Amino acid sequence: MNKKWISTAVVLTLTTALTFSCEQGSIDASEKSQDAESEAIAELSQEDLELLKQAKKFFKPLPEVAEPTGYAMNDDMVSLGKKLYFDTRLSKSNTISCNSCHNLASFGVDNNPTSIGHKWVAGPRNSPTVLNAALHTAQFWDGRAEDVEEQAEGPILNPIEMGSPHEEFVIDRLRTIETYEDLFAAAFPDEPQPLTYKNMARAIGSFERTLMTPDRFDDFLRGDGNALTAAEKKGLKSFMDVGCTTCHSGPVLGGQIFQKFGLIKGPYWEYTGSENIDEGKYEVTGVESDKYMFKVPGLRNIAKTAPYFHDGSVWDLEKTIEIMGVTQLGKELTEEQINEIVDFLEALTGELSKEARTLPILPRMGKETTKPDFS
Repeated sequence: MNKKWISTAVVLTLTTALTFSCEQGSIDASEKSQDAESEAIAELSQEDLELLKQAKKFFKPLPEVAEPTGYAMNDDMVSLGKKLYFDTRLSKSNTISCNSCHNLASFGVDNNPTSIGHKWVAGPRNSPTVLNAALHTAQFWDGRAEDVEEQAEGPILNPIEMGSPHEEFVIDRLRTIETYEDLFAAAFPDEPQPLTYKNMARAIGSFERTLMTPDRFDDFLRGDGNALTAAEKKGLKSFMDVGCTTCHSGPVLGGQIFQKFGLIKGPYWEYTGSENIDEGKYEVTGVESDKYMFKVPGLRNIAKTAPYFHDGSVWDLEKTIEIMGVTQLGKELTEEQINEIVDFLEALTGELSKEARTLPILPRMGKETTKPDFS
């Protein structure tokens, strides 16, 4: 037999064996995980088992990464996206970054009613957390962006957010910064012109897709009855029993639908004390039925992301729950119910990886130096 064919046969045999081994390893790992979960569930008390069964009708554990559609993420893309996320030079003034309003050190928000942007102007809406946001069905309170990649395109060019006048302005500035062209080329190796505005947004989006914050509730959903305290379990039951799951379900406990603020009782501003009347999705679509419709926020890390609502009009979590009970459910929740729900919501505080919240070393300015421009 020809040696070439012998060699090819050996390679094919080894490749097949390795592929089978990898696939088998993946299957074995999945089976072990399922077995471990089954064993944990088998050890639950009857009360915890019933609570878990009810909870699994509404909720799912967070994934490790929010996988994108339409492109494949890679490590170079995520690394580039992190640098861009923290780089103030994407703004006209060289002073505002994505992290300015979505601070990863404070659970992805700035804890202001509305964020301060270009020329120190306050925007009209509260900056929602970026943590776990890639799992939402749409982005922004009014849903005008389909995903985190499209969302990343908007604030940079918004005159009251980051203030850059147009896409070419941003790309020209990035080209003056040493090594960015090389970093884009590594992140998008199959593209003849890697450094584009779309790719900038895609890189930022890919980084944001890694910002998951697993917490003890995920452990409970996987069968660990000791993951939640007795008070937190009681709060979970109250959360489900009063009807919060009508809107707050799925892996992020929200972010999947739009709902009218003041669904049962309104208008909402009579309860929140809002100074400005925001018509929500209607401002994008012009459709009458979209008036006062907002994307339902996710509740992961909610105890750390005050103030609340689209305009940051309420600082107190207990008050927020009280308002939701009246406006959305038509119920006057008791103080006991509210406190129980708070206990549960506090268990949704997770942890962002140290790597994600560690400041990156940014490329330095190269051919030109751009001074801050507040015009």
